[in-house]
Amino acid sequence: MLQKKIDQSICCVEVPLSALFVHNMRCPKCGSLEDKVIDSRLSKDGGSIRRRRECLSCEDRYTTYEELERLELHVIKRDGRHEPLDRHKLLGSIAKACEKRPIGIEEMEGAVGGIIQELESAQDREVSTRVIGARVMEKLHALDPVAYVRYASVYRQFQEIGDFLDEIESFEKRGGRTSAQPELFKA
Repeated sequence: MLQKKIDQSICCVEVPLSALFVHNMRCPKCGSLEDKVIDSRLSKDGGSIRRRRECLSCEDRYTTYEELERLELHVIKRDGRHEPLDRHKLLGSIAKACEKRPIGIEEMEGAVGGIIQELESAQDREVSTRVIGARVMEKLHALDPVAYVRYASVYRQFQEIGDFLDEIESFEKRGGRTSAQPELFKA
């Protein structure tokens, strides 16, 4: 049974269960809209559903994926330009900071996924590079001190050695490293 709210009162509408799940896809082989779902599985990350379908006309089998439509985020660059948020570009900047460090691609992808999820949950369609940069620095602060300082040097446009030393001191004051992270400089 499907419930619909109309002006402060609830109205109940009888809908056959089969009507709720009618999502025919066009067969890639013959173009027919008549198909049946053979198998449905949730993806590993829980973000999409994989469906195996069989065309009722030509009996060809094919796979479709159903996923949540996400809010498209746009980045406001320093010069005022707007462009779509590029997940690969974000991953590339984190990977560059983590180069030759003991951080796996899974951890980097997890950081990117976490950043994008945080940005989407804020419900803002446009996000400044400052906000994104701050989120990246938070994630890198938790992952690796060297990667953090590398990213900070580009993001904050360090001009001299003193800028690096100031950032390292600030890093240590903010909680510094975890037990898994090595010390940057031994006193």
